[in-house]
Amino acid sequence: MLSRLMNLNKRNFKQLSEQEILALAISNEEDDGRIYQTYAENLRAEYPDTAKMFDEMAQEENEHRRWLIDVHREKFGDVIPLIRREHVAGFFTRKPEWLAKTHGVEKARKQAADMEAQAYRFYLAAAKQCADASVRKLLGDLAEAEAGHMALASDAHKRILTDEVVETEDAKEKRDFVLTYVQPGLAGLMDGSVSTLAPIFATAFATQDTWTTFLVGIAASLGAGISMGFTEVASDDGVISGRGSPIKRGLATGIMTTIGGLGHALPYLIPDFWIATYLAIAIVFVELWAITWIQNRFMETPWGKAIFQVVLGGALVFGVGVLIGTG
Repeated sequence: MLSRLMNLNKRNFKQLSEQEILALAISNEEDDGRIYQTYAENLRAEYPDTAKMFDEMAQEENEHRRWLIDVHREKFGDVIPLIRREHVAGFFTRKPEWLAKTHGVEKARKQAADMEAQAYRFYLAAAKQCADASVRKLLGDLAEAEAGHMALASDAHKRILTDEVVETEDAKEKRDFVLTYVQPGLAGLMDGSVSTLAPIFATAFATQDTWTTFLVGIAASLGAGISMGFTEVASDDGVISGRGSPIKRGLATGIMTTIGGLGHALPYLIPDFWIATYLAIAIVFVELWAITWIQNRFMETPWGKAIFQVVLGGALVFGVGVLIGTG
């Protein structure tokens, strides 16, 4: 219902005049050129080869825009009506991925391919709707150009983005992801899961009061999350180490630390002490093996070493908590 109401103020594509179709095509080419240029600038420092591909695509879009403006000036004069894709009902829309300063290089390449395919379909539909021979010819030529542009993009991809370049850029993207999110998040999850074992289970066995244990668990988890998050932010600005934004790393660390502690604190919302404790122990087992898997999957830590570091360490901390609580 809401989408229908929003479309009331939009033009139907089939109702557009030839001048409006040309104006829409001009704005599309201008927008696409600026999108490609933005991608190029955002990627240039870390992915120069992909940035070069986007530079070439932006130049091609600017050439298309000049063709369209020349025909509009010849047929309708110098005043180009303001009409954009968001003014036309049912017209394709795009998520503004290019506004993000950091985005996956493969995602940028995929969006470029989608944009070229959308432009091709637009020009085919626009050419069918126009009666003027010269306008129809231009739109048909642009449809062919966009089809060729898709081939050009593919050619540029092969010429500029060789298998070796793509492999290098993808490896760098994976490394950046690991350093910015996985490594800090893993450190937080380990700290939250392991360091809170002793206070939570010591409280549980000392009091056998589930609500008190839950409160201690919440306090320990949130406190550890805040502390670890701020520590990560303050410890490294990422400029020299290349570990990425300290804010993103701090959030990853803080959130995962809190989650690690909450996992075995939440079962103590159950009033029955032994049911809550058995469930908490089972969750601890799952947490420790999840950490072991992440270490092996993303940090390439051998299984034996990961098990020794995480499972054995967690078991020792758990044992200390139970020993203190029952002592």
